[in-house]
Amino acid sequence: MAEEKRRFIQEFVPGKQITLSHVIANPDRDLLEKLGIQEAGALGIMTLTPSETVIIAGDLATKSANVRIGFLDRFTGSFVIVGSVSEVEMALIEINRFLEKNLGYTGSKITKS
Repeated sequence: MAEEKRRFIQEFVPGKQITLSHVIANPDRDLLEKLGIQEAGALGIMTLTPSETVIIAGDLATKSANVRIGFLDRFTGSFVIVGSVSEVEMALIEINRFLEKNLGYTGSKITKS
């Protein structure tokens, strides 16, 4: 049988932007398993443009709060951090603050579920 090829189409937002900042409190065990994360009080999810910004965000997150990097993709701009609800929220606030103030990014509202 022929192997099915998958095609991904990715759209980039021009400029410097944080398009998503979200905290998931007490994530479901199945979700954590799918992400390859053993346990977490909370997940912080971000999407950044340009995508390489996730490297800066990862550095800021781990220096500003007691969080671990769950996932970081410099090609798509997807970023997941793991920690307690308060620590994850603190890291997202600091990332938004630094990128807006120091690098001229458009920030995003931090949402929660």
